Amino acid sequence: MEHPEDCAYRTLTPAQRWGGLGLLALIVAVLLWKPTSTLIVLNGLAIFFYLGHIGYKFYLVYRSLYRPALLSPTAEELAAWREADLPTYTVLVPLYREAAVVPSISAALAAMDYPADKLEVLFLVEEDDAETQAALEALDLPPGFRPFVVPLGEPRTKPRACDWGLEEARGELLVVYDAEDRPERDQLKKAAWLFAHSPQTLACVQARLNYYNSTQNLLTRWFTSEYSTWFDLFLPGLTGLNAPIPLGGTSNHFRTTVLRDLGGWDPFNVTEDCDLGVRLYKRGFRAVMMDSTTWEEANSRLPSWLRQRSRWVKGYAQTWLVHMRHPLALGRALGPGGWFSFQMTVGGSVLCYLLNPLYWALTIVWLTTHHPYITLLFPPVIYALGLFCLYVGNFIFVYLSVLGCLYRRYWGLVKYALISPLYWLLMSLGAYRGVLQLLTRPSYWEKTDHGFAGPEGKL
Repeated sequence: MEHPEDCAYRTLTPAQRWGGLGLLALIVAVLLWKPTSTLIVLNGLAIFFYLGHIGYKFYLVYRSLYRPALLSPTAEELAAWREADLPTYTVLVPLYREAAVVPSISAALAAMDYPADKLEVLFLVEEDDAETQAALEALDLPPGFRPFVVPLGEPRTKPRACDWGLEEARGELLVVYDAEDRPERDQLKKAAWLFAHSPQTLACVQARLNYYNSTQNLLTRWFTSEYSTWFDLFLPGLTGLNAPIPLGGTSNHFRTTVLRDLGGWDPFNVTEDCDLGVRLYKRGFRAVMMDSTTWEEANSRLPSWLRQRSRWVKGYAQTWLVHMRHPLALGRALGPGGWFSFQMTVGGSVLCYLLNPLYWALTIVWLTTHHPYITLLFPPVIYALGLFCLYVGNFIFVYLSVLGCLYRRYWGLVKYALISPLYWLLMSLGAYRGVLQLLTRPSYWEKTDHGFAGPEGKL
């Protein structure tokens, strides 16, 4: 990693560790001294955080709908672009124990509408993954498609494999696809056109992500609703605000030279995409959302989904801790609006997952016991704001889930979005698991299993 100050090799610096322990000791001491007053203050701070989080997410969706920021060339503009003017493109496909889906990703990439002589596809396979290597060798790969064996090493993560691929890449532009992806055929051309017709400060074009097995079971329905809201409404809203974008783990297109200048991906960060979006912004580059979709396989098995969610939350926490090592310098690099957006979208997302079960439990205890001490924790102003968060805030988030389904024209998923609070409980369960793992195995990559989509997952 060429920029150690932005690397998650050490998640907590000594200053952060001692500062955190000092803050914890102070809170405990004040709790012992004045327990009720301290809990009222902490409760008030949490309620104000909720208000900011709710308001910001709602504003992002409002801006996305009324000031659309998804970028895309017209069909006429693409058709008028001569193939001779297209840049060379490298596609990185990190694979680990993915023999079952190798034929489908190879076929999807071979079907891309891009000149074969300008397309390089590198299948990044771990050295000890003989099964996936054999699956690639068994295919008649098109010209320009080739396996690249990633040498053994630590940490065993996707970003480490991508860094090896970046060293090998020959394309002027570069994109990462996951093993189960199915990008729209013209996605490379659209991204290349946007780069060619934008300032050099545009470093990344992020495609929207969604799922082809959305109706497989209840979990995939909820997952699709979440993705539709995030990639179709929240992230375009961030683009419109010119705020840092926590990139998705796939279908992010880059100028290769910029990516190399940044030092590539952080191999120790398990949401390397989110981290890279922040690092791009800190160095004066921008990312935008593109009106093109890559279809993925939604995790349909709860244990695997929980592992994936734990990794995502752990990575968001890593990213927040790494970039908050110097809060004032981060504020200068991102600007006030960018700094606030980073707090809400990265750190705020983790905090929201962790706080939710506490307030749900508090609400249940009060409704069943009417314990007077709980009433003491909610003086009139905090009580009024808390009621607003409980009723209006939860309604807004359910409404946004429904809106994500409607925006994608997933009419049949709307009724499942209405019961998404049950899904939030699973998200919090994964979050607690991820934060606990951050303390013990911060760079451990919990692999997502693919190939369980059934008939919907066949090309």
